[in-house]
Amino acid sequence: MPPDSGDNRPLEADGWHTLRRFLPYLWPRGNPSLRVRIVIALVLVLAAKAVILSLPYAYRSAVDAMSGNEVASEAVSVAMALVLAYGLGRFTGVAFDNFRNIVFERVGQIATLTLAQDVFHRLHRLSLRFHLSRRTGEVTKIIERGTKSIDTMLYFLLFNIAPTAIELIAVGVIFYINFGGELVIATAITVVSYIAITRWITEWRTKLRREMNDLDGKALDRAVDSLLNYETVKYFNAEQREEARYGEAATSYSKAAIKSENSLGLLNIAQAAITNLLMAGAMAYSVWGWSQGRFTVGDLVFVNTYLLQLFRPLDLLGFVYRSIRQGLVDMGAMFALIDTPVEVQDAPNAPALLVKHAAIQFDNVHFQYEDGRQILKGLSFEVPAGSQTAIVGPSGAGKSTIARLLFRFYDPQSGRVLIDGQDIALVTQDSVRAAIGIVPQDSVLFNDTLRYNIAYGSAAASEEDVLRAAQDAAIMPFIKAQPLGLATEVGERGLKLSGGEKQRVAIARTLVKNPPVLLLDEATSALDSRTEQDILATLRRIAQDRTTIAIAHRLSTIADADNIVVLDQGHLAEQGSHTQLLAADGLYADMWARQQAESQEDQDALA
Repeated sequence: MPPDSGDNRPLEADGWHTLRRFLPYLWPRGNPSLRVRIVIALVLVLAAKAVILSLPYAYRSAVDAMSGNEVASEAVSVAMALVLAYGLGRFTGVAFDNFRNIVFERVGQIATLTLAQDVFHRLHRLSLRFHLSRRTGEVTKIIERGTKSIDTMLYFLLFNIAPTAIELIAVGVIFYINFGGELVIATAITVVSYIAITRWITEWRTKLRREMNDLDGKALDRAVDSLLNYETVKYFNAEQREEARYGEAATSYSKAAIKSENSLGLLNIAQAAITNLLMAGAMAYSVWGWSQGRFTVGDLVFVNTYLLQLFRPLDLLGFVYRSIRQGLVDMGAMFALIDTPVEVQDAPNAPALLVKHAAIQFDNVHFQYEDGRQILKGLSFEVPAGSQTAIVGPSGAGKSTIARLLFRFYDPQSGRVLIDGQDIALVTQDSVRAAIGIVPQDSVLFNDTLRYNIAYGSAAASEEDVLRAAQDAAIMPFIKAQPLGLATEVGERGLKLSGGEKQRVAIARTLVKNPPVLLLDEATSALDSRTEQDILATLRRIAQDRTTIAIAHRLSTIADADNIVVLDQGHLAEQGSHTQLLAADGLYADMWARQQAESQEDQDALA
């Protein structure tokens, strides 16, 4: 569903707002078959409730027939028939309830699926800034709790709240007809008191529950973060530190869980006191009426049966109210994710990018990640079509920021980024990203097979495309050496592969994509010298006939570039070929001299 533009009110006061957001899932638009199922389910609810409400009459009549002084054959036949009708009625009520569940199950599952897809869709369209600032474990927990709550909300709203209200009204009418207004008033006071005390304690419990959920998410996040960085933990002998951090979060969660469960016990005691007080009073009233000759023995059973039937949904009402309140909290947190503003959006009716030559231009680009942290300061440079351009500079000069702007992970505060003369802020993001392939410094792979990771470059990739890309990326010898070949699992983030193997998979993935623009973001900086040279040879081969931008730290890897752009503190310091820049004796020449000296020191140390 579309994001809501409402205000950011606190969840405690925002239950109706969240419920209103939830209603489209309860009554799905454009799906008449699901609406028909909901109507059928409601009819079955009413039928089951009608059967249940008629059972005490049969029960009372059977008891009255058996309470006579003589056992007559006619009385036995009547009592037997009534008892059999009572049993049949109870079975019919159960059958109606289960048929209702069968009819409604598809509605609940599709609603849950729709909501999960809405959230997943939204998360993938949020900016890189959002994903860098939120913890994966926390977001995952919010989605899990929110999507699970919708099925519960649908079930309780349709099959508990509404039927309980109908039953309360029906029991009030029946009691008034059979016993007068006194019992109706007592029942009404009891129900109101029950609902009030349930709501008051549940509101208190909701705050405890929210605190418990926050601590649960914190504990999960610490566990996920620690396990994802398993190697780092081992490098620094930090197992005990990680266990202590997790133990601290888990202990806080445990304390909050104890408070929550204890409050549940208090609620159950209060509810039991109210309902049993009414039960005792109503039955005492029936006994008194029997002693006065106003009521029969069957009336005592009649009152008892109706109150037991009424208390059953009332007892469940406490759980239902808690579940609905918790569901609103969980769904509210998830709707907050859906409502998170999308920082980078396509312009209205934006056309697709048309790439003919793949020339790139940065035109007076100003960019900052946050106020007071200016990264690019009026940067302008051009990358001619089909050329190989390198971008170098000291750390913090803005090199990686250029890659993020080119992919439109962010939009500049001012200035333009152009591809073939088209401002990429005015065309669709999908078309921009389809035109660019990247081999990053840290090639993160999916926890799947080599085939899946290579074919990820294109949704339409065939087996032939995968094999050709693997061959061109020089990873085919490694694949053939594996017992499972392309079906070899690469592990979490590709950790089963070496750095060079991961880079070659990333290169093959980009080859499958076959983009006109190739971005190499320090693609070899994490590799050893021998692997680096092998990878560089592969990269030079695939960069032919493409517009290539190589962001590099080691200048020796880009010395043969057609043009080298040198950045310094967000400005264009100088540009030209390697030879020209050395002759200019500027920043590039100084960086080159320093790296050559460091390289010579390393060689001397190894000698």
